Amino acid sequence: MKKSHIIPSFKLDWQSQPWKTQLSHGISSVEQLLKTLNLSTKQLSIQKDASQLFKTRVPWSFVSRMKSGDPEDPLLLQVLAQDDEFKQVNGFSKNPLQEHPASKSLLHKYHNRVLLILSGACAINCRYCFRRHFPYQDYLPGKSGIQEIVDYLLKHPQVNELILSGGDPLVMDDEYLHRLFCQISPIKTLKRLRIHSRIPIVLPARITKRFVDNFSQLPLQTILVTHANHANEINAEVMEGLVNLKQAGVTLLNQSVLLKGINDSVSALAELSEILFQAHVMPYYLHQLDKVEGAAHFSVTNQQARALMKELLEILPGFLVPKLVKEIPGAASKWPVDLRITL
Repeated sequence: MKKSHIIPSFKLDWQSQPWKTQLSHGISSVEQLLKTLNLSTKQLSIQKDASQLFKTRVPWSFVSRMKSGDPEDPLLLQVLAQDDEFKQVNGFSKNPLQEHPASKSLLHKYHNRVLLILSGACAINCRYCFRRHFPYQDYLPGKSGIQEIVDYLLKHPQVNELILSGGDPLVMDDEYLHRLFCQISPIKTLKRLRIHSRIPIVLPARITKRFVDNFSQLPLQTILVTHANHANEINAEVMEGLVNLKQAGVTLLNQSVLLKGINDSVSALAELSEILFQAHVMPYYLHQLDKVEGAAHFSVTNQQARALMKELLEILPGFLVPKLVKEIPGAASKWPVDLRITL
């Protein structure tokens, strides 16, 4: 397990704070982030404030796993607003997946699965986020929108899986989630609840006893898909929360994004798979970057991705090798990237 690089200059005793306090008192500027890590804008060639394009937001817990004084830290580079975000690159757009909600908060992209945009907020703003330009304010259900969700599911009996997404759905408190779970559980055609969240990785204090108990009482099969991209993201606190969820009967999967300069090496991807498995999480997807405006500098070519996957297949057991996929607007599922292996 990777050691935590606790930064001595924390102004907030974040470790003793409840998760909601940690959520609202994270780092919110490039200046503050670099000062905490004993870095300067010159070391990273930062001249423009890309936070004006997409706000800086990083929990102290996540920062504590970064290495002080290292401008190439793989966790830092995922959240650091940089000049490259201002570049206009052909093929990169504000809505790369052409997402258009079927109703106020529901995306019915796949035949038997519906995605619910539960929140527009995140605990962390990853610079490669494909929804960094999404107009969340137009689509959030709010407290009064749960009945609309139930009505939609009842009218579409082919839907057997509800996917909670965002933003990050786990910024919602336990009481709201409990109320939602209670109202969807009686729907007989619904078999599974799937939650996609980065919070168990970046803000592990969120995995409270009440949160875990909510899952243990659900009659639905429950899947939590974590979003971890590098082994350094998994520390003892993260692992403890994931183990507690596993013991509550939650199926744990992980999806990563292939990111240039962060995890585009065989060693980084293999180490991530190994530490995820230690935490009882199965590697699920390795995504090619969605071509969102402002994130082109993270892009890895399909040729490079295929080469990495071939090497991973040689050194890892098959169950630890994630599927290399990409999103295609309008496609009925995630699309596998052909490895083109010749025998």
